[in-house]
Amino acid sequence: MSLQAELPFRCAAVLGAGLMGRLLALTLAQAGSEVDLFEAGGPEAEGAAARVAAAMLAPLAESAVAPPAVVRMGHYALDRWPALIAPLAAPVFFQREGTLVLWHRQDAAEAARLQRVLAHTGELVPELPAMRMLDAAGIEAAEPSLGRRFAQGLLLPDEGQLDNRALLTALLATLQALPKVRLHWHSPRTVDDFAPGEPGQPERVIDCRGLGAKPQWNALRGVRGEVIRVHAPEVTLRRPTRLVHPRYPLYIAPKPDHLFVIGATEIESDDMSPASVRSTLELLSAAYAVHSGFAEARIVEIATQCRPTLPDNLPAVRQLRPKVMQINGLYRHGFMIAPAILDVAMELLATDRSALAGRFGLATRLE
Repeated sequence: MSLQAELPFRCAAVLGAGLMGRLLALTLAQAGSEVDLFEAGGPEAEGAAARVAAAMLAPLAESAVAPPAVVRMGHYALDRWPALIAPLAAPVFFQREGTLVLWHRQDAAEAARLQRVLAHTGELVPELPAMRMLDAAGIEAAEPSLGRRFAQGLLLPDEGQLDNRALLTALLATLQALPKVRLHWHSPRTVDDFAPGEPGQPERVIDCRGLGAKPQWNALRGVRGEVIRVHAPEVTLRRPTRLVHPRYPLYIAPKPDHLFVIGATEIESDDMSPASVRSTLELLSAAYAVHSGFAEARIVEIATQCRPTLPDNLPAVRQLRPKVMQINGLYRHGFMIAPAILDVAMELLATDRSALAGRFGLATRLE
C-alpha cells in the first residue's frame, strides 16, 4: 500500500506532543486531515522522553540489546528521516557517519562478545552494512582527535544521529504554521474523553502519550535513563562513539557547536529524581577516558527521564476500540524506530491493514 493513500476521515485527535505525537500530527495534516493535538505540558516538550535523548540512529549497535525486528525498523528509518526532516520549518542536524565502537584492553573479552552479537545480527538482517574492524591507525584515520589511544575498534557504517531538540522545535514550528492543526497545551486528555465518530467529536483518536497512558495501558513501565550534556570546545568527534564496558557501556553523541550528549545508564525504575553522584562520576570519567579534552568541558545539563516500555521491550500499535489507536512502548529506541512506527500507523489509519507491520513483526501486536 502507498503511504500516500487517502485517509478515510477528515479530523483526528492526537494525544501527547512528544516525538511520536508531533510526527503523527504533522503527517496526518499533510495527508489532509484536520488535527487537534492535546498535550499535558507545554510546547517545549519538557515532559517528553524525546527531550532527554541522544537521538542516535544505530540499528546494528543497538542489536546488542534489541531483537531483529527493532533492528529492521531502525534500518528502515535511516532512509526515512531525511524525507521527514526536509519539509520542516527549521533546519535539523542529521548525519550518517556511522558509529565508532571502542574498548580498553582490559575489556577485550566483552568486546569479543559484542562482535559475535553484531556478526549474528548481520546474518539475521543481511541488508545492514557489515561492520569493519579497525586497528589503531584506522581509528586515528576515522577520528583524528583520538590519536592512537585505542588499539582496536569497530566502525558500523551508515549509522546516524540527529539533534533531538532541534527536531522537536522544528516540528513545533511547522505544526504552528499549519491551518489544519490546532495545538492545545496544558490540556491533558485521555482516550475516555472522546467518542470518536459522534457529532462534534473527532473521527479518529490516536494516543501517543508514552507513560502518560499508563492508566489505560497497565503493562507500561518506566525505564530510567540519565544523560549529561557538555560543551567541549577541545573535543572534535565526527560520529557517535560507544565505549565497551561490562557494567556501563558508554555513548558519546556529538551535536553541533561542540555540544556532546553522554549517557549509559539504564535503570529498571520509574524514579524521576536527579542523577546520582555515582552515575555522574562514572559517565564523566568514562568520557574522559575516551578523550582527555572532556576534562575542560563545561556541564550544560544533567538530566533524567523514563522511557515508556512494555514487558517485552518492543513497541506496540494497537486498536483499543473502534477508531481509537494507541502507540507506545518505544523504549530506548524512540528516534531510531519512530519513522517505521509512523508509517505503520498511517497504513493502518488509511486501510486498516499494514504490510510494514508484518515486515517489522508488529502484526501480532494489533488487537
